Amino acid sequence: MSAEWEAVTYELLRAAGVRQFAYVPDAGHDYLINRCLADDEVHAVALTTEEEGVALLAGAHLGGDRGVLLMQSSGVGNCINLLSLIRAGRFPFLTLTSMRGDFGEGNPWQIPMGRSTQPVLESCDVTCLRIDHADEVAPTIDAALTMAFQTEMPVAVLLGQQLLGAKKFEAMA
Repeated sequence: MSAEWEAVTYELLRAAGVRQFAYVPDAGHDYLINRCLADDEVHAVALTTEEEGVALLAGAHLGGDRGVLLMQSSGVGNCINLLSLIRAGRFPFLTLTSMRGDFGEGNPWQIPMGRSTQPVLESCDVTCLRIDHADEVAPTIDAALTMAFQTEMPVAVLLGQQLLGAKKFEAMA
């Protein structure tokens, strides 16, 4: 997997003033996590659960900072209560969500939440933008940054498995 699209993503986030990176460790975000950990100008926060990231981003906004939540699609289910409060609080929210349970998924346990991720986000009034190919990264991330931070709305960028590559899974015999 080429890190080129990931480098473009990081540079766009930084150019837009994103300084807070909340994350739950995930192989789909490995490059971004390592990059923000190595950048002395940002604050990277490892979370114990994804919903902590929603609260952290609200606090970042109140403190005058911009942030992003890096999570896997399976973590969306952990965030439902807090996601439903974003609009009431009228703060911007941006998440980059690595998808599981779609193109080429071999792990049956990832399929249900993978299929539910976008409908769950949309039911919480989060606008979803999807990226499946590297040439979609720059315009989609740029659009998400504009939507989240200029209109103070919640936006999720769904990073599909065609972009990330499906993880290998071997079922127990």
